[in-house]
Formats: sequence, structure tokens, C-alpha cells
Amino acid sequence: MENLDPLAITGIMFASMLVLMALGAPLAWALTICGIGSAYAIYGDGGLDLLISSTFSAMDNFLLVALPLFIFMGLVLQRSGITDDLFEMIHKLMGRLPGGLGIGTVVICALIAAMAGVSGAATVSLGIIALPAMLSRGYDKRLVTGTIMAGGALGFLIPPSVLMIIYAFLSRDSVGKLFAAGLVPGLMLAGIYIIYILIRCRINPTLGPPAEEQFTTSEKLKSLRFLIAPGLLIFTVLGCIIGGVTSPSEASAIGAFGALLIAAVQRRVSWDMLRYVMLSTTKLMGMLMWITIAAVFFSKIYVGVGAGMVVGELIEDYDLSPNLVIIAMLVAYFILGMFLDDFAIVFITVPLFVPIVKDLGFDTTWFAVLFILSMQSAYLTPPFGYNLFYMRSVAPKSITIVDIYWAALPFVALQILGLALVFMFPQIALWLPSLIF
Repeated sequence: MENLDPLAITGIMFASMLVLMALGAPLAWALTICGIGSAYAIYGDGGLDLLISSTFSAMDNFLLVALPLFIFMGLVLQRSGITDDLFEMIHKLMGRLPGGLGIGTVVICALIAAMAGVSGAATVSLGIIALPAMLSRGYDKRLVTGTIMAGGALGFLIPPSVLMIIYAFLSRDSVGKLFAAGLVPGLMLAGIYIIYILIRCRINPTLGPPAEEQFTTSEKLKSLRFLIAPGLLIFTVLGCIIGGVTSPSEASAIGAFGALLIAAVQRRVSWDMLRYVMLSTTKLMGMLMWITIAAVFFSKIYVGVGAGMVVGELIEDYDLSPNLVIIAMLVAYFILGMFLDDFAIVFITVPLFVPIVKDLGFDTTWFAVLFILSMQSAYLTPPFGYNLFYMRSVAPKSITIVDIYWAALPFVALQILGLALVFMFPQIALWLPSLIF
């Protein structure tokens, strides 16, 4: 392989990785096997030393401490019944509006996103709690499932987002700045979902009929107490990070302790709950760490042979406009999202794309938000969008996989609309960071 040019090496490395993944190999093993094979073929025995140095460089990063703690925080809140309380509050406050429970579901998803940092938490929780409640009240099954899946994907964008932390680790961007950049687009996208549900239910009230139950003003006000604990936790964690009071890793420790404290005050801590949360956190982190090591190793070999310059040279050769290059990257993300999960995509593409974005003169924080928005679409895009399968795992048999696919498509279009708005008006993402940093 020494005599091959970087473009050929690029093709061989990525084709080999995709073949292994198509055969069912886990991402970490696919990256490691391709990396070892390429390192040995290019550099000989000495190339394998890169695996050792990659392991140390990947693990010697304090930022990664935030990952297990944020995951732990989200799982504690999910298992402690916070979602049930929030849905009860929304039912009392908005149930009488046409589509009110759907609108409230988007609001709850945004709140869970700000507490959990992962997409699956809101999708599974509300699929178990809100889906049966809305179906029993006559809501359209496709509108309901689409709302929950799209709302669940807000966990990518609204901080503290686990995917943003991994992106920052790979791109060397500030986590606090990325969190600030994701907040306004995340709320904007939630607003787009709410407007869509309102319009559809106004045109056709049978899609989301008003709830028959009536509640007094006193009952509605009392239900607001369920917002106090989650609101304080969200404000504390995000305030500490965005305000620069603590690092993301320190804020994640505060969040994990706060989640346990909320569960303990509400007498919802049990050994079974703690066992589930700790085992689930350990399993997820074990997967992420192996992928991290393998991805760093793979990218070091890839960059070391000069393959990272291939795309830049192609851009110069074909005289492509900078905006067209960014659009091509976003299209690539959309296509990859149909077949790969978000962690695979971020580890494979960020080391390649971010240097190009810098060379083109774009703000990498803005591009990070575009990337996260693309990953939201990926989670809802058939055939392999993860939220589609999360929903399938909790939906009743009356909702088929075809229903779930059709339910996702309008919200994918809304996500593309949000992506287009951030692309055309970068200040949507950059306004808040410019105020704080």
C-alpha cells in the first residue's frame, strides 16, 4: 500500500470498514481491524505502536468523564418517574386544547433532553407513558408516534447532549460553546413541531381531540410543582457549564448527584433502580470507549498518510463553492444516517470534515449545530433510524412498522426545514455563544 496514493488508501480503508460492518461486525471491531491492517501494510511492525498511543491519547482526556455521569443522570431521572409527573402536569394544563397533549409531549421531550442528554430516554419513556394515554383519547396514531420520535430526537441538540460532548472531544471545540449554540436551534425546532401539530389539529380536530376531563385552576397550579425539581436541575447544570462556573465534567457530577437527590426526596430510590442504572451506564460507556479508541487509531492512520488532504484537493480541483461543499457534507450525513448510528458517523467523519470546514473559513461551532441537526434527521430516517426501533419496541401491536415509517416522514421534513434555517441564518446558532463567550 506504500505506493498507493491517498485517494486509493481512502477507498480501501473505508470500503473495508463498510464491508465488515455489512457482515455484522461491531463498529469498534471494524475500525480496529481496518486500522491494524492499514498500519501494518503502510508502516510495518512500527505502525502497530499507533494503537498503544491512540489508546492513551483517547483515554487521557478529562472531558470524557462527563459522558458516564450525564448518562447516569438521565437514567436516574427516567427510572424515578419524573416523566410520569411531567405528563400528568401537561395533561392538566393543555389537555383541553386540540392537539394539546401532542404539544405538551414536545415540551416534555425538550425538558427530558435538557436533563438526560440522549435521544432514547424521551422516546422510550413517552412511548410507554404518553402513547397509550393519547391513543385512548382518540389521537391519530401516526401523529402521536411521529411527535414522540421527533421530540425524543431533541436530546441531540438541547444541552447537555452526549453527542455534542463526543463531537467536542474529536473537534477540540469548547463544550460550553457548543451547548450554548445548540440551545436556540433546539427550542426553535421544538417550536416548529408545536406549530405543525397546532395547524394540523386546527384543520382536522379528529387528529388530536380535546380531553374530556376538566380541571380547576387550583389543580392546574398545583401541577406546576412537578416542574420545580427538574427546572432547578436543568438551570444548575446548564448554568454551570454555559456560565463557565465549572467544566462540563464537574457539572455532570453535580447533575448526577442532583438526580439522585431528586429521586431520594421523592422516595423513589431502590436497589433495583440503582442496579439497572449502573449496569446500563456501564454497558453504554463500555461500547463508547471501545469505539473511541478504535476511531482515534483509525483517524491517526488516515490522517498520517495524507488522505485527509484528498477532499481538500478535490475541492480545489473542481473549484467548488464553499456553500456547495457544506451542502455536500450534509447530504453525506443524511445518507450515512440511513445506515449507521450517530456515534459511528461522528467518529468517522468529524476528523475528516472539521479541518475542511476551518480551511473554508466557516465557524466550526455553526457546523457542529448543522451536524447535530443532521443526526436528528438520521434518527428518524428509514430504514434504520434508531428512534423508529425505540418506538417499535414500546408501541402496541396496532401500530405497525409501516405506520411508524410514515409517521416519521413529516417530522423529517420539519427537521430539514430547521437545518435549512440554521444554514441560511447562522446567527440562530451563533447568537447565544457570542453573548456569553
